[in-house]
Amino acid sequence: MDFLFEESWGVFLVLTIILGGGAAFMAGRSIARSWGSTVYLFIMILLLNAGLRFLHFALFQADLLSVEHFIVQGVLMEIIAFVGYRVTLARQMAAKYPWLYELTSPFSWRQKA
Repeated sequence: MDFLFEESWGVFLVLTIILGGGAAFMAGRSIARSWGSTVYLFIMILLLNAGLRFLHFALFQADLLSVEHFIVQGVLMEIIAFVGYRVTLARQMAAKYPWLYELTSPFSWRQKA
């Protein structure tokens, strides 16, 4: 499991999942609320991931330029951000256009029959 975390499970859980994942989820919500594109979300999460790698480096003496950890963290952050984006966008579509759309799941909507 060395590809997943460098320091310990606690550091990975608190710094990457809770702090980084929370920021990624909120970033996804923010982009969805402003009707932004997923391209902006992808770029925003890349910058967030770079900041998260720096925190691992500065606080826990992890390798700053570790490509494999950057990719693993980036994929996790992108998934969490996309979940926030889709949940917010689905709710937004059903709330703003209730005569046209209804929720089918937390992630999707469909046209009313």
